[in-house]
Amino acid sequence: MASDFAVISTPEYAHGLPGSLKNALDWLVRSGELYGKPMALLNASPRSTFAQASLIETLTIMGAQLAKETFLTVPLLGQTPSPEQIAGNPEQAAALRKFLLKIASSLE
Repeated sequence: MASDFAVISTPEYAHGLPGSLKNALDWLVRSGELYGKPMALLNASPRSTFAQASLIETLTIMGAQLAKETFLTVPLLGQTPSPEQIAGNPEQAAALRKFLLKIASSLE
């Protein structure tokens, strides 16, 4: 995977990862593409704890580089705001800015 960093955002399905994402990760296990790769996890629902925990477990086994400071939950449950509305929300904008700055500083 030709990138310095990867961000994964996924919904929760039946208390776990959607099958398509799990299958994609399963295909990458043997290749070692994610070994040592810095990763960030972005979540849009505070109730998606099972999916995030499953994703953390899978990525850890794959050798991805995970740091809790690059995990973010933006509580958008039941909402479909535009990017402009999210950017205009002071709390959400500040959380996303802090998240992106932590990602950028981890690349230095």
